[in-house]
Amino acid sequence: MSQSRAFGVIGLGTFGSTVAAELAGFGNHVIGIDSMDAPVTAMADTLREAVIADGRDEKALREAGIGQCDVVLVSIGDDLEASIVCAMNVKLIGIECIWAKADTRTHHRILSRLGVDRVIHPEEQMGQRVAQMLHNPTVRDYVSLGNGFFAVTMVVPDALEGKALSSLEMTSRFDVKCLEIMRGRELLTNTDADPVLKKDDRMLVLGTRPDLRAFAKSF
Repeated sequence: MSQSRAFGVIGLGTFGSTVAAELAGFGNHVIGIDSMDAPVTAMADTLREAVIADGRDEKALREAGIGQCDVVLVSIGDDLEASIVCAMNVKLIGIECIWAKADTRTHHRILSRLGVDRVIHPEEQMGQRVAQMLHNPTVRDYVSLGNGFFAVTMVVPDALEGKALSSLEMTSRFDVKCLEIMRGRELLTNTDADPVLKKDDRMLVLGTRPDLRAFAKSF
């Protein structure tokens, strides 16, 4: 189990409050901050600390304890100025790892130039995942790993029932790699050097989007 850390989430809208609640559920210390009373009150029983403060006010952020956090997420996506100023303040406070939500490409570029470690587009990224799953019924999850690579969880279809994993020639034909195979709660790749596939097995496959698409089309 990973060691708990201290997180700051600034902006407790739908996205920010969801991230904050999940992090707290993992046993982490989470400081939730919003400039409005209602979202802070809504999170008061979920987080160890929920504070009303303006992310544009460096002093207020320091007083809220942001400087004690290992990671801070700036989830102010709908107010460009507030998001940028908040990210600058968090940087000035000395937080080493900063994530931020962006709504537009311009917003993304500005945050990146400010030194934000990772800029995310929740709606865009979720839209891509949903489209991929709708397009290919065998895909159950779809995660970008950066640098053009994706990890996809695929359910073994009828066409691959009874075939050995090696017979798919995944690396040589498609330049993708099967990282693991799950059958129920059993991890087959830990017990069998060349497992025989069954319908509804789940394969975790690594590759670029074009290569993964070509592999999926092959069956």
